Amino acid sequence: MGSPWKGFVEFTLPASPPTAFVSADLSSTSPVGLSLSPYGRSHIKVLSPVSEMERGSSEPPVARNTGSGRSTSTAPMSIPRSASMSCHPHPGSKKHKRTPLYQRSMSFDPGMLHNNGHTAYANGTGPGLRETGVVEKLLTSYGFIQCSERQARLFFHCSQYNGNLQELKIGDDVEFEVSSDRRTGKPIAVKLLKIKPEVLPEERIQGQVGPDLHAYPFTVLHGYIHPVVSAIPVHLDGKSAPGQVPTGSVCYERNGWSGFPQEVFYLTYTPDDVEGNIHLDTGDKVSFYMDTNKHTGAVSARNIQLVKKKQMRCQGVVCATKEAFGFIERADVVKEIFFHYSEFKGDLEALQAGDDVEFTIKDRNGKEVATDVRLLPQGTVIFEDISIEQFEGTVVKVIPKVPTKNQNDPLPGRISARIGFTDKELPFGEKDTKSKVTLLEGDHIQFNISTDRRDKLERATNIDILPDTFSFTKETREMGVIAAIRDGFGFIKCVDRDARMFFHFSEVLEETQLHISDEVEFTVVPDMLSAQRNHAVRIKKLPKGTVSFHTQSEQRFVGVVEKDILGTTNKNASPTKNKEKECEEGVIAYEDCGVKLTVAYHTKDLEGGGQPQVGDKVEFSINEVKRTGQQSAVSIRVLNRNASNAKRLHGFVATLKDNFGFIETANHDQEIFFHYSEMCGDLENLELGDTVEYTLSKGKGNKVSAEKVTKVAAVNGIGDDVGVTVMMGKVIRPLRSVDPSQTEYQGLIEITEEGGTKGTNYPFGIMGMVNKADCLQKGELVKFQVCTVPQTGQKMACNVVPQRRAMVECVKDQFGFITYEVGESKKLFFHVKEVQDGLELQTGDEVEFSVVLNQRTGKCSACNVRRVSEGPKPVVTPRPDRLVNRLKSITLDDASAPRLVIVRQPRGPDNSKGFNVERKTRQPGVID
Repeated sequence: MGSPWKGFVEFTLPASPPTAFVSADLSSTSPVGLSLSPYGRSHIKVLSPVSEMERGSSEPPVARNTGSGRSTSTAPMSIPRSASMSCHPHPGSKKHKRTPLYQRSMSFDPGMLHNNGHTAYANGTGPGLRETGVVEKLLTSYGFIQCSERQARLFFHCSQYNGNLQELKIGDDVEFEVSSDRRTGKPIAVKLLKIKPEVLPEERIQGQVGPDLHAYPFTVLHGYIHPVVSAIPVHLDGKSAPGQVPTGSVCYERNGWSGFPQEVFYLTYTPDDVEGNIHLDTGDKVSFYMDTNKHTGAVSARNIQLVKKKQMRCQGVVCATKEAFGFIERADVVKEIFFHYSEFKGDLEALQAGDDVEFTIKDRNGKEVATDVRLLPQGTVIFEDISIEQFEGTVVKVIPKVPTKNQNDPLPGRISARIGFTDKELPFGEKDTKSKVTLLEGDHIQFNISTDRRDKLERATNIDILPDTFSFTKETREMGVIAAIRDGFGFIKCVDRDARMFFHFSEVLEETQLHISDEVEFTVVPDMLSAQRNHAVRIKKLPKGTVSFHTQSEQRFVGVVEKDILGTTNKNASPTKNKEKECEEGVIAYEDCGVKLTVAYHTKDLEGGGQPQVGDKVEFSINEVKRTGQQSAVSIRVLNRNASNAKRLHGFVATLKDNFGFIETANHDQEIFFHYSEMCGDLENLELGDTVEYTLSKGKGNKVSAEKVTKVAAVNGIGDDVGVTVMMGKVIRPLRSVDPSQTEYQGLIEITEEGGTKGTNYPFGIMGMVNKADCLQKGELVKFQVCTVPQTGQKMACNVVPQRRAMVECVKDQFGFITYEVGESKKLFFHVKEVQDGLELQTGDEVEFSVVLNQRTGKCSACNVRRVSEGPKPVVTPRPDRLVNRLKSITLDDASAPRLVIVRQPRGPDNSKGFNVERKTRQPGVID
């Protein structure tokens, strides 16, 4: 569309200052031939010149009616400071030279032609013309003026001000004459007068605030209507540089004349012109009055009132995402708003609940929806302010574990607290507690206060239970020990209950790490999903030794064993399968205050190395179980043995099979069979070489066996007379546990060293070996010492250590084989865990090791593997030439070449896609 401002008329004023006024009525003529709107820039029609143009009268002209039917106005009117004048040529008229804007709005006063030696022009030849401006800078004795009608900045001395200098301030409108400095010849302002603004008629007009800032005291726009108008930014509101008042602009419209488009006017305003101390934003609709200045013609807006705020960009947080749409929690009001994924401007796969976004609200089908949704930096949107100060209060209403159907309150909990000098009841929700520990009514807690910025709602948050809360709630606390821990939950062995109590890790107070056998205190509540089940909540860790399942008497009692402990008849018990051996109870008879009583006892409660027999006199204490009240004898110590009891013998565990074993006698010359059913005590702790006490008995076929076997404190298995000399020898007969076909129990070692004792044989037993589990094979070389058995005086080999060396044949993932012959096998198996110092063995390494026998499978394996020397390093064998040639001949363009088809893309441990390491092209036949 063509602009109506394309045609301009330029003109000049007469050499002598004309007495002319501009009329707002287009139908009237004026000496200058202009018609301007007092409200700002508008389209202006050029009128025919009249003879009054040359009139020298100082009286204002009278408006004339040209017959257009419009009313005439005789009111004189100045040209506004902010107005730009443009003239359309009258048909047949001649264009005149365009006059600068600052000459078009000058007023003339013939009474001020003479000014005491100062002239209005630099050469001093012209009469003194008055100009207007604004005080831009004001110091003690001088200042500067910004001209209103032209782009000029003039110096003035305070002595040239006509009035009270104390009342002159920066930003005041002044009228002055232009003179020249006698020394420098530069133009200066003289004869200053302060101008008081003239108020336009009271007419409130509606307009709109523009988008940009003009940080100048005046805004002058030339030419045609320009769309750039301004709102005052917050950072410049009242904080501009000295002499510069920050201004904004408002624009409004008026109906145009016949044949012309609608008129648009622009007015400036300052922060003082806005009512209600509010900040206006660009695009806000406002109403205002117009204000003009009699001398400067500056028109501005005043008494500005906000009518309607412009629709701004809103912010919020994504609170839910569905398949094709989502919802945003708005930051300006407590409300959610719908948005479709097509309105999201960004990577949709990266969008998730909790992201900060901004959006525009639009009305679609009568409902508000979010459009143009864009991501914001995390942390941009803040809904609430949380107090720094912490408060203490009491829980008066807890959040139900299972919400009811009619529960719509998102903050169902309530806390009572005294804040300041008033009592308040604050709501809270599930996310306002620091931990997931169950809250109970009456809990003493500490919290912060959160204030919602949108509706100023206060609620309690960061709720934490105080340690003294249990004295306020009066709840029943129970004690126990952690019996089992699983992934996220566990079980407690209770002091006062038979059943184990379930608990979840979220119920642990103080975020402490729990381990098995930790002592704890807790509260038992019924399960919300099943009323028949209970679980532990509010779990607090206790110091060691706090929890006790029993009470033990301080008094010691003396009694006689009426019934000793007999092993059960369970023939399938095995220590290798970690089955706990259960024993029957023994009975002790005693007197307490003249009353004969009996009490049961168990093997675990015995002190010392002996198993009490019937008739033995013992000393003990009474232990009572808190949960059941059952009593038993503990800390039992044998005082006197009954002479009629069978003799108890000592021996050493030599062999352990699936459900039986053998005991090496104290003389180390033979072995005694025993069944696990005769073992009194825990079979899990029984190992080769342990010292035991037993009684001999004869079974079917007069076979001797051990019964009532009890593990006792270790005694010296070999005599004290141990020779210092370490000798080399060779096993010529192994133990019977290695070779069951032989009749003798003892093994034999022959000295192989050169000397007088070469060829001498020494027997050895299980106690003579350093590693009791080592299987010495016939023909193996060993190092040993010689000792004397105190009971018999026999010389025996002791501290026997095998001297085995072999080569590693191969190593697989977690195991390998050693080239060593054991029985019928040519290779000896070993596990990498048995390699000492954590070394990685390679094929060809020389190693030392021990050989152990697996009692369950009957196979031997290597243990305590130690590398003696490294084997030769493996040499990488190059690829065959035929394979290299084939790889080089294959190209990507070859349709017959093998191709890789990706069935499923890889995922990392963190669920990320792809590879972290950049893939690179490899050369055929080259190994990295």
